[in-house]
Amino acid sequence: MSTHGPSEPADASTPGPSGTNGSGTPVPPSAGDGAGAAEPAGTGRRGRRGKAPKKGSLLRELPVLLVIAFVLALLVKTFLIQAFFIPSGSMEQTLHGCTGCTGDRVLVNKVPYWFGEPEPGDIVVFRGPDTWSPEITVAEPSNWVSGALLSLGRAIGVAPPSEDDYVKRVIATAGQTVQCCDAEGRVTVDGKPLTEPYIYQDSPLGGGANGREFAPVTVPAGRLWVMGDHRSASADSRSHVSDQYSGTIAVDDVIGKGALIVWPLDRFTVLDSPDIQQQAEGQAAPEAWVHGDAAVAAPYALGLAGALPFSAVRRRRGARLTGPSRRPPRTGWRRIRRPAQTRPGRETGAD
Repeated sequence: MSTHGPSEPADASTPGPSGTNGSGTPVPPSAGDGAGAAEPAGTGRRGRRGKAPKKGSLLRELPVLLVIAFVLALLVKTFLIQAFFIPSGSMEQTLHGCTGCTGDRVLVNKVPYWFGEPEPGDIVVFRGPDTWSPEITVAEPSNWVSGALLSLGRAIGVAPPSEDDYVKRVIATAGQTVQCCDAEGRVTVDGKPLTEPYIYQDSPLGGGANGREFAPVTVPAGRLWVMGDHRSASADSRSHVSDQYSGTIAVDDVIGKGALIVWPLDRFTVLDSPDIQQQAEGQAAPEAWVHGDAAVAAPYALGLAGALPFSAVRRRRGARLTGPSRRPPRTGWRRIRRPAQTRPGRETGAD
């Protein structure tokens, strides 16, 4: 027979094994108990995702960002818009480029000619035929570094263009016959005088190299007749009428349509394309897929659409790395199985 008295239930206030009272019921850890205190969010293994990125992460991503920026700039320059600075006075006063003037930087829009060809009145930048003499002289770079800087400057419109880049206004297109002059000294297309309010300092009447008059020329298929707005200072189609192309340029050599003057800021404006061959009354104007303000806005809308996927991927990646964990943080609680003899609903005793 046992010398000890009958077993008595443990006092509820007497602490039992770690995490339980005397009856085995789990006891929540107190706020001052360091062993059971909850771990701060972000300090556990699960919370490491929420840590701020290391200082060197931007430097590691910088080369990738530069490559992406270069590729996007190349695509925009090739297919959408390109900046040009052509220091020639042949388009004065529409475009400033003469000596002593503040040269205009022009954005050339390539989108309109995805869906059609240049129309009379359009200001176009194009590569001149081999028979055209350069209007400007550009010093060739002496090494590859200078060449790379010159190419970059041309891409953003702060350096002189290539010697074979020209800017003129389209006067007549394929199948049309252009000549000068009528009784009032105006250029005619298919026998009808043009409306040209942009002309600055027209050439003097008469023939010859500096004269206004020239014989009729029928524009071949796939080619354009172009002239400068500053007629007395423009070496345009009139000056090359005796070459194998009768002074015309190829549609395929057109780089794009002049859309905006972006510099200097006080001359910021949209370059319009007037209807110089005014339609007869009741005759509908030719349709175009993209024209007017839509043509100007299209490259920027396409550029924004192209940038959205990169932005969305970056935001999603950032949220995945820095966002809250789906699992609750560790609080230090631990479930402890009670011994069988202390579980409620079961009685223990000796026979």
